[in-house]
Amino acid sequence: MEIFMNMPLESTELAFQFSLADGVETHKVFNQAEPCIGHNAFTGDVALRELARKHAPWSIPNATAVGALAGDEQVQDLARLANEHNPQLRTHDRFGNRLDWVEFHPAWHQLMSLAFAHGVPSLAWTTTEDSGHFARAVLSYLWNQVENGTGCPTGMAYAACAGFEGRPEFALWREKTLSGRYDPRRLPLSQKTGAVIGYAMTEKQGGSDLRQTQTTAAFVGTDNGVQVYSITGHKWFFSVPTSDGFYTLARTQSGVSCLFVPRFLPDGSANRVAVQRLKDKCGNRSNASSEVEFNKTWAMLVGEEGRGIREILTHAHLTRLDFAVGSAGLMRQALILAIGHASTRDGFGRRMADLPMQTNVLADLALESEAAMLSAMRVARATDGMESNERERLLARVATPVVKYWNCQRATYFVYEALQVHGGNGFIMENPIARLYREAPLNSIWEGTTNMMCMDVVRALGREKGALEVFLDEVSVPQAAGNAAHAKFIASLRDDLGAGAIDEGNSRAIVTRMALALQASEMLRHSDGAVAQRFIESRLGGRHAGVIGTLADGADLRDIVSRAALNEQ
Repeated sequence: MEIFMNMPLESTELAFQFSLADGVETHKVFNQAEPCIGHNAFTGDVALRELARKHAPWSIPNATAVGALAGDEQVQDLARLANEHNPQLRTHDRFGNRLDWVEFHPAWHQLMSLAFAHGVPSLAWTTTEDSGHFARAVLSYLWNQVENGTGCPTGMAYAACAGFEGRPEFALWREKTLSGRYDPRRLPLSQKTGAVIGYAMTEKQGGSDLRQTQTTAAFVGTDNGVQVYSITGHKWFFSVPTSDGFYTLARTQSGVSCLFVPRFLPDGSANRVAVQRLKDKCGNRSNASSEVEFNKTWAMLVGEEGRGIREILTHAHLTRLDFAVGSAGLMRQALILAIGHASTRDGFGRRMADLPMQTNVLADLALESEAAMLSAMRVARATDGMESNERERLLARVATPVVKYWNCQRATYFVYEALQVHGGNGFIMENPIARLYREAPLNSIWEGTTNMMCMDVVRALGREKGALEVFLDEVSVPQAAGNAAHAKFIASLRDDLGAGAIDEGNSRAIVTRMALALQASEMLRHSDGAVAQRFIESRLGGRHAGVIGTLADGADLRDIVSRAALNEQ
Protein backbone atom coordinates (compact mmCIF):
# COMPACT_ATOMS: atom_id res chain seq x y z
CA MET A 1 0.00 0.00 0.00
CA GLU A 2 2.90 2.38 0.86
CA ILE A 3 4.42 1.80 -2.57
CA PHE A 4 1.15 2.72 -4.30
CA MET A 5 0.81 5.83 -2.07
CA ASN A 6 4.23 7.13 -3.16
CA MET A 7 3.72 6.48 -6.90
CA PRO A 8 2.54 9.07 -9.40
CA LEU A 9 -1.13 8.65 -10.36
CA GLU A 10 -0.33 7.27 -13.82
CA SER A 11 2.03 4.65 -12.34
CA THR A 12 -0.52 3.67 -9.71
CA GLU A 13 -3.18 3.06 -12.37
CA LEU A 14 -0.75 1.02 -14.46
CA ALA A 15 0.27 -1.09 -11.45
CA PHE A 16 -3.37 -1.66 -10.49
CA GLN A 17 -4.28 -2.69 -14.05
CA PHE A 18 -1.29 -5.02 -14.19
CA SER A 19 -2.25 -6.52 -10.83
CA LEU A 20 -5.83 -7.22 -12.00
CA ALA A 21 -4.77 -8.65 -15.35
CA ASP A 22 -2.24 -10.89 -13.63
CA GLY A 23 -5.00 -12.56 -11.59
CA VAL A 24 -7.81 -12.81 -14.13
CA GLU A 25 -6.70 -15.92 -16.02
CA THR A 26 -3.83 -18.23 -15.14
CA HIS A 27 -4.66 -21.04 -17.57
CA LYS A 28 -7.23 -22.47 -19.93
CA VAL A 29 -9.40 -25.40 -18.86
CA PHE A 30 -9.05 -28.34 -21.23
CA ASN A 31 -8.69 -32.14 -21.14
CA GLN A 32 -11.44 -32.54 -18.58
CA ALA A 33 -13.73 -35.59 -18.88
CA GLU A 34 -17.21 -34.99 -20.22
CA PRO A 35 -20.17 -35.38 -17.82
CA CYS A 36 -21.99 -38.69 -18.04
CA ILE A 37 -25.41 -37.39 -19.09
CA GLY A 38 -27.75 -37.52 -22.07
CA HIS A 39 -27.93 -41.31 -22.32
CA ASN A 40 -30.49 -44.04 -21.65
CA ALA A 41 -29.20 -46.58 -19.11
CA PHE A 42 -31.50 -49.29 -20.49
CA THR A 43 -31.33 -48.95 -24.26
CA GLY A 44 -27.58 -48.29 -23.99
CA ASP A 45 -26.95 -51.45 -21.94
CA VAL A 46 -26.49 -54.31 -24.42
CA ALA A 47 -26.52 -57.14 -21.88
CA LEU A 48 -29.57 -55.89 -19.98
CA ARG A 49 -31.47 -55.00 -23.13
CA GLU A 50 -30.99 -58.47 -24.59
CA LEU A 51 -32.00 -60.15 -21.33
CA ALA A 52 -35.22 -58.13 -21.08
CA ARG A 53 -36.10 -58.93 -24.69
CA LYS A 54 -35.73 -62.62 -23.93
CA HIS A 55 -37.56 -62.86 -20.62
CA ALA A 56 -40.01 -59.93 -20.44
CA PRO A 57 -40.35 -58.06 -23.75
CA TRP A 58 -43.56 -56.47 -22.49
CA SER A 59 -41.54 -54.53 -19.89
CA ILE A 60 -39.27 -52.74 -22.36
CA PRO A 61 -41.31 -49.48 -22.41
CA ASN A 62 -41.18 -49.36 -18.59
CA ALA A 63 -37.43 -50.01 -18.57
CA THR A 64 -36.80 -47.48 -21.34
CA ALA A 65 -38.60 -44.78 -19.36
CA VAL A 66 -36.60 -45.42 -16.18
CA GLY A 67 -33.39 -45.77 -18.17
CA ALA A 68 -33.92 -42.28 -19.56
CA LEU A 69 -34.11 -40.89 -16.02
CA ALA A 70 -30.70 -42.34 -15.16
CA GLY A 71 -29.05 -40.31 -17.92
CA ASP A 72 -31.10 -37.16 -17.52
CA GLU A 73 -29.04 -34.16 -16.42
CA GLN A 74 -31.79 -32.65 -14.27
CA VAL A 75 -32.55 -35.96 -12.54
CA GLN A 76 -28.87 -36.49 -11.80
CA ASP A 77 -28.81 -33.02 -10.29
CA LEU A 78 -31.72 -34.02 -8.05
CA ALA A 79 -29.58 -36.93 -6.84
CA ARG A 80 -26.75 -34.54 -6.06
CA LEU A 81 -29.00 -32.13 -4.16
CA ALA A 82 -30.73 -34.87 -2.18
CA ASN A 83 -27.35 -36.09 -0.93
CA GLU A 84 -25.84 -32.67 -0.25
CA HIS A 85 -28.79 -31.53 1.90
CA ASN A 86 -29.23 -34.00 4.73
CA PRO A 87 -32.68 -34.76 6.21
CA GLN A 88 -33.47 -32.81 9.37
CA LEU A 89 -35.31 -34.19 12.42
CA ARG A 90 -38.16 -32.13 13.86
CA THR A 91 -39.15 -33.69 17.18
CA HIS A 92 -41.55 -30.83 18.11
CA ASP A 93 -43.34 -27.98 16.43
CA ARG A 94 -42.81 -24.37 17.53
CA PHE A 95 -45.62 -24.65 20.08
CA GLY A 96 -44.06 -27.65 21.82
CA ASN A 97 -46.31 -30.31 20.32
CA ARG A 98 -44.67 -33.63 19.51
CA LEU A 99 -44.05 -33.99 15.75
CA ASP A 100 -41.53 -36.84 15.29
CA TRP A 101 -41.12 -35.84 11.67
CA VAL A 102 -38.23 -35.50 9.23
CA GLU A 103 -37.84 -32.73 6.69
CA PHE A 104 -36.27 -33.76 3.39
CA HIS A 105 -34.90 -31.54 0.67
CA PRO A 106 -37.42 -31.08 -2.17
CA ALA A 107 -35.10 -33.08 -4.44
CA TRP A 108 -35.77 -36.19 -2.32
CA HIS A 109 -39.52 -35.84 -2.80
CA GLN A 110 -39.11 -35.30 -6.54
CA LEU A 111 -37.01 -38.46 -6.82
CA MET A 112 -39.52 -40.44 -4.76
CA SER A 113 -42.35 -39.23 -6.98
CA LEU A 114 -40.47 -40.34 -10.09
CA ALA A 115 -39.66 -43.76 -8.65
CA PHE A 116 -43.20 -44.49 -7.49
CA ALA A 117 -44.80 -43.15 -10.67
CA HIS A 118 -42.58 -45.40 -12.80
CA GLY A 119 -43.46 -48.55 -10.85
CA VAL A 120 -40.04 -49.14 -9.27
CA PRO A 121 -41.64 -50.45 -6.04
CA SER A 122 -44.81 -51.88 -7.51
CA LEU A 123 -44.46 -53.42 -10.97
CA ALA A 124 -44.13 -57.00 -9.70
CA TRP A 125 -47.53 -56.71 -7.99
CA THR A 126 -49.47 -54.59 -10.48
CA THR A 127 -48.66 -56.35 -13.76
CA THR A 128 -50.80 -59.16 -15.12
CA GLU A 129 -47.91 -60.35 -17.32
CA ASP A 130 -45.48 -63.15 -16.52
CA SER A 131 -42.02 -62.41 -15.09
CA GLY A 132 -43.22 -59.55 -12.89
CA HIS A 133 -40.43 -59.87 -10.33
CA PHE A 134 -37.82 -59.99 -13.09
CA ALA A 135 -39.28 -56.91 -14.80
CA ARG A 136 -39.42 -55.08 -11.49
CA ALA A 137 -35.79 -56.07 -10.81
CA VAL A 138 -34.80 -54.45 -14.12
CA LEU A 139 -36.43 -51.21 -12.94
CA SER A 140 -34.66 -51.41 -9.58
CA TYR A 141 -31.33 -52.04 -11.33
CA LEU A 142 -31.88 -48.92 -13.40
CA TRP A 143 -33.16 -46.84 -10.49
CA ASN A 144 -29.99 -47.60 -8.56
CA GLN A 145 -28.21 -45.75 -11.35
CA VAL A 146 -30.38 -42.73 -10.52
CA GLU A 147 -30.07 -42.43 -6.73
CA ASN A 148 -29.41 -45.05 -4.07
CA GLY A 149 -30.99 -43.51 -0.96
CA THR A 150 -34.46 -43.63 -2.48
CA GLY A 151 -33.76 -47.27 -3.35
CA CYS A 152 -34.37 -48.08 0.33
CA PRO A 153 -38.05 -47.02 0.49
CA THR A 154 -38.79 -48.41 -2.97
CA GLY A 155 -37.35 -51.76 -1.91
CA MET A 156 -39.25 -51.74 1.39
CA ALA A 157 -42.52 -50.96 -0.39
CA TYR A 158 -41.84 -53.84 -2.79
CA ALA A 159 -41.29 -56.30 0.07
CA ALA A 160 -44.13 -54.94 2.21
CA CYS A 161 -46.72 -56.08 -0.28
CA ALA A 162 -45.74 -59.69 0.40
CA GLY A 163 -47.04 -59.16 3.94
CA PHE A 164 -50.20 -57.36 2.82
CA GLU A 165 -51.15 -59.91 0.19
CA GLY A 166 -54.09 -62.15 1.05
CA ARG A 167 -54.93 -60.28 4.28
CA PRO A 168 -58.19 -58.30 4.04
CA GLU A 169 -57.32 -56.08 7.01
CA PHE A 170 -54.40 -54.69 4.97
CA ALA A 171 -56.29 -54.24 1.69
CA LEU A 172 -56.24 -50.43 1.87
CA TRP A 173 -52.56 -50.43 2.80
CA ARG A 174 -51.76 -52.58 -0.23
CA GLU A 175 -53.88 -50.40 -2.51
CA LYS A 176 -52.18 -47.19 -1.38
CA THR A 177 -48.68 -48.69 -1.50
CA LEU A 178 -49.24 -49.78 -5.11
CA SER A 179 -51.00 -46.61 -6.24
CA GLY A 180 -47.93 -45.16 -7.95
CA ARG A 181 -48.69 -41.79 -6.36
CA TYR A 182 -46.09 -40.74 -3.83
CA ASP A 183 -47.66 -38.61 -1.12
CA PRO A 184 -45.27 -37.08 1.47
CA ARG A 185 -47.99 -35.41 3.55
CA ARG A 186 -48.29 -36.23 7.26
CA LEU A 187 -51.88 -37.48 7.16
CA PRO A 188 -53.88 -40.61 8.05
CA LEU A 189 -53.86 -43.27 5.35
CA SER A 190 -57.47 -42.69 4.28
CA GLN A 191 -56.62 -39.09 3.32
CA LYS A 192 -53.55 -39.95 1.23
CA THR A 193 -53.10 -40.85 -2.43
CA GLY A 194 -50.24 -43.24 -1.73
CA ALA A 195 -48.34 -44.90 1.12
CA VAL A 196 -44.68 -45.45 2.01
CA ILE A 197 -43.83 -48.45 4.19
CA GLY A 198 -40.86 -48.91 6.54
CA TYR A 199 -39.28 -51.67 8.61
CA ALA A 200 -37.98 -51.53 12.20
CA MET A 201 -36.49 -54.77 13.47
CA THR A 202 -32.93 -54.14 14.67
CA GLU A 203 -32.23 -53.49 18.34
CA LYS A 204 -28.91 -52.37 19.77
CA GLN A 205 -28.31 -55.47 21.87
CA GLY A 206 -29.20 -57.89 19.07
CA GLY A 207 -28.11 -56.49 15.71
CA SER A 208 -28.72 -59.18 13.11
CA ASP A 209 -29.83 -61.69 15.77
CA LEU A 210 -33.56 -61.02 15.81
CA ARG A 211 -34.04 -63.65 18.51
CA GLN A 212 -32.58 -61.08 20.91
CA THR A 213 -35.59 -58.78 20.45
CA GLN A 214 -36.43 -57.15 23.80
CA THR A 215 -39.30 -54.90 22.71
CA THR A 216 -42.52 -56.25 24.19
CA ALA A 217 -46.11 -56.27 22.97
CA ALA A 218 -49.21 -56.89 25.07
CA PHE A 219 -52.49 -58.03 23.56
CA VAL A 220 -55.15 -55.32 23.92
CA GLY A 221 -58.15 -56.76 22.10
CA THR A 222 -59.78 -57.06 18.71
CA ASP A 223 -60.80 -54.08 16.59
CA ASN A 224 -62.92 -54.88 13.50
CA GLY A 225 -61.39 -58.34 13.29
CA VAL A 226 -57.83 -57.06 13.79
CA GLN A 227 -55.79 -58.25 16.77
CA VAL A 228 -54.43 -55.13 18.45
CA TYR A 229 -51.30 -54.95 20.63
CA SER A 230 -49.56 -52.29 22.71
CA ILE A 231 -45.81 -52.13 22.02
CA THR A 232 -43.09 -50.82 24.33
CA GLY A 233 -39.42 -50.74 23.42
CA HIS A 234 -36.65 -49.28 21.30
CA LYS A 235 -35.43 -49.85 17.74
CA TRP A 236 -31.85 -49.03 16.79
CA PHE A 237 -32.26 -48.71 13.01
CA PHE A 238 -35.48 -47.28 11.65
CA SER A 239 -35.15 -46.06 8.07
CA VAL A 240 -37.48 -43.59 6.37
CA PRO A 241 -39.17 -42.63 9.68
CA THR A 242 -41.77 -40.57 7.79
CA SER A 243 -43.30 -43.79 6.42
CA ASP A 244 -47.04 -44.22 6.83
CA GLY A 245 -46.69 -47.63 8.44
CA PHE A 246 -43.93 -49.92 9.73
CA TYR A 247 -43.37 -53.63 10.12
CA THR A 248 -41.66 -54.39 13.42
CA LEU A 249 -40.91 -57.25 15.83
CA ALA A 250 -41.84 -57.51 19.49
CA ARG A 251 -41.90 -60.24 22.11
CA THR A 252 -45.41 -61.47 22.97
CA GLN A 253 -46.56 -64.32 25.24
CA SER A 254 -45.94 -66.81 22.42
CA GLY A 255 -42.53 -65.45 21.42
CA VAL A 256 -41.22 -62.92 18.90
CA SER A 257 -44.12 -61.73 16.75
CA CYS A 258 -44.47 -59.53 13.68
CA LEU A 259 -46.61 -56.42 14.08
CA PHE A 260 -47.57 -53.49 11.90
CA VAL A 261 -47.45 -49.95 13.33
CA PRO A 262 -49.48 -47.26 11.51
CA ARG A 263 -48.37 -43.68 11.95
CA PHE A 264 -51.95 -42.65 12.74
CA LEU A 265 -54.57 -44.39 14.86
CA PRO A 266 -58.01 -45.35 13.51
CA ASP A 267 -59.47 -42.17 15.04
CA GLY A 268 -56.99 -40.00 13.11
CA SER A 269 -54.73 -39.10 16.03
CA ALA A 270 -50.98 -39.68 15.94
CA ASN A 271 -49.64 -43.01 17.12
CA ARG A 272 -46.92 -43.15 19.78
CA VAL A 273 -43.83 -43.35 17.57
CA ALA A 274 -41.10 -41.17 19.09
CA VAL A 275 -38.13 -40.54 16.77
CA GLN A 276 -35.15 -40.04 19.07
CA ARG A 277 -32.40 -39.03 16.64
CA LEU A 278 -31.18 -39.48 13.08
CA LYS A 279 -28.12 -41.59 12.31
CA ASP A 280 -25.12 -39.72 10.90
CA LYS A 281 -24.26 -42.30 8.24
CA CYS A 282 -21.10 -42.62 6.21
CA GLY A 283 -23.12 -42.86 2.99
CA ASN A 284 -26.78 -43.08 1.99
CA ARG A 285 -26.97 -39.45 3.04
CA SER A 286 -30.22 -38.58 1.26
CA ASN A 287 -32.14 -41.19 3.25
CA ALA A 288 -33.04 -40.70 6.92
CA SER A 289 -32.27 -43.56 9.30
CA SER A 290 -33.24 -43.11 12.91
CA GLU A 291 -33.69 -44.54 16.38
CA VAL A 292 -37.23 -44.80 17.68
CA GLU A 293 -39.05 -45.41 20.95
CA PHE A 294 -42.37 -47.25 21.24
CA ASN A 295 -44.34 -46.36 24.34
CA LYS A 296 -47.69 -48.15 24.44
CA THR A 297 -47.73 -47.88 20.68
CA TRP A 298 -50.79 -49.20 18.83
CA ALA A 299 -50.03 -52.09 16.47
CA MET A 300 -51.71 -54.87 14.48
CA LEU A 301 -50.57 -58.49 14.51
CA VAL A 302 -49.25 -59.80 11.18
CA GLY A 303 -49.50 -63.56 10.78
CA GLU A 304 -49.37 -65.87 13.80
CA GLU A 305 -48.27 -64.75 17.24
CA GLY A 306 -44.85 -66.12 18.12
CA ARG A 307 -43.86 -66.71 14.49
CA GLY A 308 -42.71 -63.20 13.71
CA ILE A 309 -39.20 -64.01 12.53
CA ARG A 310 -40.52 -66.56 10.04
CA GLU A 311 -43.09 -64.01 8.83
CA ILE A 312 -40.52 -61.27 8.35
CA LEU A 313 -38.16 -63.63 6.51
CA THR A 314 -40.80 -64.05 3.80
CA HIS A 315 -40.36 -60.32 3.18
CA ALA A 316 -36.58 -60.53 3.59
CA HIS A 317 -36.25 -62.74 0.52
CA LEU A 318 -37.49 -59.80 -1.56
CA THR A 319 -35.38 -57.15 0.17
CA ARG A 320 -32.28 -59.33 -0.16
CA LEU A 321 -33.02 -59.80 -3.84
CA ASP A 322 -33.40 -56.04 -4.15
CA PHE A 323 -30.01 -55.39 -2.53
CA ALA A 324 -28.35 -57.91 -4.85
CA VAL A 325 -29.96 -56.13 -7.80
CA GLY A 326 -29.21 -52.71 -6.33
CA SER A 327 -25.52 -53.44 -5.88
CA ALA A 328 -25.34 -54.64 -9.48
CA GLY A 329 -26.98 -51.39 -10.58
CA LEU A 330 -24.57 -49.33 -8.50
CA MET A 331 -21.66 -51.23 -10.09
CA ARG A 332 -23.06 -50.56 -13.55
CA GLN A 333 -23.26 -46.82 -12.87
CA ALA A 334 -19.68 -46.82 -11.55
CA LEU A 335 -18.57 -48.67 -14.68
CA ILE A 336 -20.27 -46.18 -17.00
CA LEU A 337 -18.70 -43.28 -15.11
CA ALA A 338 -15.26 -44.92 -15.35
CA ILE A 339 -15.55 -45.71 -19.07
CA GLY A 340 -16.93 -42.25 -19.76
CA HIS A 341 -14.07 -40.59 -17.89
CA ALA A 342 -11.34 -42.67 -19.52
CA SER A 343 -12.87 -42.31 -22.98
CA THR A 344 -13.02 -38.51 -22.92
CA ARG A 345 -9.75 -37.62 -21.18
CA ASP A 346 -6.15 -37.93 -22.35
CA GLY A 347 -3.16 -39.07 -20.33
CA PHE A 348 0.47 -39.61 -21.24
CA GLY A 349 -0.17 -38.62 -24.84
CA ARG A 350 -3.04 -41.05 -25.44
CA ARG A 351 -6.71 -41.41 -24.70
CA MET A 352 -6.84 -42.92 -21.18
CA ALA A 353 -9.10 -45.79 -22.23
CA ASP A 354 -6.43 -46.82 -24.78
CA LEU A 355 -3.62 -47.11 -22.25
CA PRO A 356 -3.02 -50.89 -22.02
CA MET A 357 -3.27 -51.16 -18.24
CA GLN A 358 -6.35 -48.94 -18.13
CA THR A 359 -7.97 -51.00 -20.90
CA ASN A 360 -7.36 -54.10 -18.79
CA VAL A 361 -8.97 -52.50 -15.76
CA LEU A 362 -12.04 -51.33 -17.69
CA ALA A 363 -12.48 -54.71 -19.39
CA ASP A 364 -12.22 -56.51 -16.05
CA LEU A 365 -14.77 -54.15 -14.49
CA ALA A 366 -17.05 -54.82 -17.46
CA LEU A 367 -16.86 -58.59 -16.89
CA GLU A 368 -17.61 -58.17 -13.19
CA SER A 369 -20.54 -55.84 -13.81
CA GLU A 370 -22.24 -58.02 -16.41
CA ALA A 371 -21.86 -61.15 -14.28
CA ALA A 372 -23.30 -59.34 -11.24
CA MET A 373 -26.32 -58.19 -13.23
CA LEU A 374 -26.98 -61.60 -14.79
CA SER A 375 -26.78 -63.49 -11.50
CA ALA A 376 -29.12 -61.03 -9.76
CA MET A 377 -31.62 -61.27 -12.59
CA ARG A 378 -31.47 -65.07 -12.41
CA VAL A 379 -32.59 -64.87 -8.78
CA ALA A 380 -35.39 -62.51 -9.84
CA ARG A 381 -36.56 -65.01 -12.45
CA ALA A 382 -36.44 -67.79 -9.87
CA THR A 383 -38.57 -65.62 -7.59
CA ASP A 384 -41.20 -65.45 -10.33
CA GLY A 385 -41.44 -69.24 -10.23
CA MET A 386 -41.34 -69.80 -6.48
CA GLU A 387 -45.05 -70.56 -6.07
CA SER A 388 -45.49 -72.74 -9.15
CA ASN A 389 -42.15 -74.51 -9.63
CA GLU A 390 -40.37 -76.42 -6.85
CA ARG A 391 -37.05 -76.29 -8.68
CA GLU A 392 -37.22 -72.51 -8.94
CA ARG A 393 -38.26 -72.23 -5.29
CA LEU A 394 -35.24 -74.24 -4.17
CA LEU A 395 -32.92 -72.30 -6.44
CA ALA A 396 -34.26 -68.99 -5.14
CA ARG A 397 -33.86 -70.18 -1.55
CA VAL A 398 -30.16 -70.92 -2.04
CA ALA A 399 -29.16 -68.44 -4.73
CA THR A 400 -30.68 -65.33 -3.13
CA PRO A 401 -28.25 -65.21 -0.18
CA VAL A 402 -25.41 -66.37 -2.46
CA VAL A 403 -25.91 -63.46 -4.88
CA LYS A 404 -26.75 -60.96 -2.16
CA TYR A 405 -23.49 -61.87 -0.45
CA TRP A 406 -21.28 -61.73 -3.52
CA ASN A 407 -22.69 -58.70 -5.34
CA CYS A 408 -22.73 -56.59 -2.19
CA GLN A 409 -19.28 -57.82 -1.19
CA ARG A 410 -17.74 -56.99 -4.56
CA ALA A 411 -19.47 -53.64 -5.01
CA THR A 412 -17.17 -51.84 -2.57
CA TYR A 413 -13.98 -53.02 -4.26
CA PHE A 414 -15.52 -52.48 -7.68
CA VAL A 415 -16.34 -48.82 -6.98
CA TYR A 416 -12.91 -48.31 -5.45
CA GLU A 417 -11.33 -49.41 -8.73
CA ALA A 418 -13.75 -47.25 -10.75
CA LEU A 419 -12.86 -44.30 -8.55
CA GLN A 420 -9.16 -44.86 -9.24
CA VAL A 421 -9.85 -44.44 -12.95
CA HIS A 422 -10.89 -40.87 -12.11
CA GLY A 423 -7.73 -40.12 -10.14
CA GLY A 424 -7.97 -37.29 -7.59
CA ASN A 425 -11.09 -35.91 -9.26
CA GLY A 426 -12.95 -39.05 -8.22
CA PHE A 427 -12.36 -38.37 -4.52
CA ILE A 428 -14.06 -34.98 -4.66
CA MET A 429 -17.69 -35.00 -3.55
CA GLU A 430 -18.77 -33.00 -6.60
CA ASN A 431 -18.04 -36.13 -8.63
CA PRO A 432 -20.85 -38.73 -8.56
CA ILE A 433 -18.31 -41.58 -8.24
CA ALA A 434 -17.41 -40.28 -4.77
CA ARG A 435 -21.04 -40.65 -3.70
CA LEU A 436 -21.07 -44.23 -4.98
CA TYR A 437 -17.86 -44.95 -3.07
CA ARG A 438 -19.52 -43.93 0.20
CA GLU A 439 -22.69 -45.78 -0.69
CA ALA A 440 -21.25 -49.12 -1.83
CA PRO A 441 -20.52 -50.80 1.56
CA LEU A 442 -24.04 -50.35 2.91
CA ASN A 443 -25.87 -53.02 0.93
CA SER A 444 -23.63 -55.73 2.37
CA ILE A 445 -24.82 -54.73 5.86
CA TRP A 446 -28.53 -54.08 5.38
CA GLU A 447 -30.82 -57.11 5.30
CA GLY A 448 -28.12 -59.43 6.55
CA THR A 449 -24.36 -58.95 6.65
CA THR A 450 -21.84 -60.98 4.66
CA ASN A 451 -21.52 -63.55 7.45
CA MET A 452 -25.29 -63.77 7.83
CA MET A 453 -25.73 -64.50 4.13
CA CYS A 454 -23.11 -67.25 4.17
CA MET A 455 -24.70 -68.82 7.24
CA ASP A 456 -28.06 -68.69 5.50
CA VAL A 457 -26.68 -70.55 2.47
CA VAL A 458 -25.33 -73.29 4.73
CA ARG A 459 -28.69 -73.46 6.51
CA ALA A 460 -30.61 -73.70 3.24
CA LEU A 461 -28.41 -76.47 1.88
CA GLY A 462 -28.81 -78.41 5.12
CA ARG A 463 -32.57 -77.99 5.58
CA GLU A 464 -34.05 -77.82 2.08
CA LYS A 465 -34.17 -81.29 0.58
CA GLY A 466 -33.05 -81.21 -3.04
CA ALA A 467 -31.59 -77.68 -2.86
CA LEU A 468 -28.01 -78.85 -3.33
CA GLU A 469 -28.88 -80.92 -6.40
CA VAL A 470 -30.88 -78.07 -7.93
CA PHE A 471 -28.04 -75.59 -7.47
CA LEU A 472 -25.42 -77.93 -8.93
CA ASP A 473 -27.67 -78.68 -11.87
CA GLU A 474 -28.15 -74.95 -12.44
CA VAL A 475 -24.43 -74.22 -12.65
CA SER A 476 -23.62 -77.30 -14.76
CA VAL A 477 -24.76 -75.79 -18.05
CA PRO A 478 -24.63 -77.54 -21.44
CA GLN A 479 -23.05 -74.41 -22.93
CA ALA A 480 -19.89 -75.23 -20.95
CA ALA A 481 -19.26 -78.50 -22.81
CA GLY A 482 -15.58 -78.82 -23.61
CA ASN A 483 -14.57 -75.91 -21.36
CA ALA A 484 -11.79 -77.40 -19.23
CA ALA A 485 -11.58 -74.56 -16.68
CA HIS A 486 -15.32 -74.63 -16.08
CA ALA A 487 -15.46 -78.44 -15.85
CA LYS A 488 -12.62 -78.57 -13.31
CA PHE A 489 -14.14 -75.79 -11.18
CA ILE A 490 -17.62 -77.35 -11.09
CA ALA A 491 -16.23 -80.83 -10.36
CA SER A 492 -14.29 -79.47 -7.39
CA LEU A 493 -17.32 -77.55 -6.13
CA ARG A 494 -19.52 -80.62 -6.52
CA ASP A 495 -17.05 -82.75 -4.54
CA ASP A 496 -16.82 -80.28 -1.68
CA LEU A 497 -20.56 -79.66 -1.46
CA GLY A 498 -21.36 -83.33 -1.82
CA ALA A 499 -18.93 -84.23 0.95
CA GLY A 500 -20.73 -81.85 3.30
CA ALA A 501 -17.52 -79.91 3.80
CA ILE A 502 -19.29 -76.68 4.77
CA ASP A 503 -19.27 -75.28 8.25
CA GLU A 504 -19.34 -71.75 9.57
CA GLY A 505 -15.57 -71.43 9.53
CA ASN A 506 -15.15 -72.03 5.81
CA SER A 507 -18.56 -70.95 4.54
CA ARG A 508 -17.27 -67.73 2.94
CA ALA A 509 -14.86 -69.70 0.79
CA ILE A 510 -17.46 -72.17 -0.42
CA VAL A 511 -20.19 -69.55 -0.97
CA THR A 512 -17.74 -67.45 -2.98
CA ARG A 513 -17.16 -70.42 -5.28
CA MET A 514 -20.91 -70.96 -5.53
CA ALA A 515 -21.37 -67.32 -6.54
CA LEU A 516 -18.68 -67.55 -9.22
CA ALA A 517 -20.18 -70.78 -10.54
CA LEU A 518 -23.62 -69.19 -10.83
CA GLN A 519 -22.19 -66.09 -12.51
CA ALA A 520 -20.27 -68.24 -14.98
CA SER A 521 -23.37 -70.27 -15.84
CA GLU A 522 -25.32 -67.08 -16.55
CA MET A 523 -22.50 -65.62 -18.63
CA LEU A 524 -22.45 -68.81 -20.70
CA ARG A 525 -26.21 -68.71 -21.20
CA HIS A 526 -26.66 -65.02 -21.97
CA SER A 527 -23.41 -63.22 -22.72
CA ASP A 528 -21.26 -63.03 -25.83
CA GLY A 529 -19.27 -66.27 -26.10
CA ALA A 530 -15.84 -64.64 -26.05
CA VAL A 531 -16.82 -62.45 -23.09
CA ALA A 532 -18.10 -65.48 -21.15
CA GLN A 533 -14.87 -67.33 -21.88
CA ARG A 534 -12.84 -64.41 -20.55
CA PHE A 535 -14.89 -64.48 -17.34
CA ILE A 536 -14.35 -68.22 -16.89
CA GLU A 537 -10.62 -68.08 -17.62
CA SER A 538 -10.09 -65.27 -15.13
CA ARG A 539 -12.51 -66.18 -12.34
CA LEU A 540 -12.63 -69.99 -12.51
CA GLY A 541 -9.24 -70.65 -14.04
CA GLY A 542 -7.26 -69.42 -11.06
CA ARG A 543 -5.32 -66.59 -12.73
CA HIS A 544 -7.33 -63.65 -11.43
CA ALA A 545 -6.92 -63.71 -7.63
CA GLY A 546 -9.87 -61.34 -7.33
CA VAL A 547 -7.80 -58.31 -8.35
CA ILE A 548 -9.28 -56.07 -11.04
CA GLY A 549 -7.00 -55.41 -14.01
CA THR A 550 -5.19 -58.77 -14.05
CA LEU A 551 -6.69 -60.24 -17.21
CA ALA A 552 -4.35 -61.92 -19.68
CA ASP A 553 -3.48 -59.41 -22.37
CA GLY A 554 -5.29 -59.60 -25.69
CA ALA A 555 -6.78 -57.53 -28.48
CA ASP A 556 -10.29 -58.55 -27.36
CA LEU A 557 -10.08 -56.41 -24.21
CA ARG A 558 -11.00 -53.31 -26.23
CA ASP A 559 -14.03 -55.16 -27.59
CA ILE A 560 -15.16 -56.03 -24.05
CA VAL A 561 -14.94 -52.37 -23.04
CA SER A 562 -16.80 -51.31 -26.18
CA ARG A 563 -19.59 -53.83 -25.47
CA ALA A 564 -19.97 -52.49 -21.91
CA ALA A 565 -20.04 -48.83 -22.96
CA LEU A 566 -23.31 -47.11 -23.70
CA ASN A 567 -24.48 -48.58 -27.02
CA GLU A 568 -27.82 -47.15 -28.02
CA GLN A 569 -30.01 -49.16 -30.40
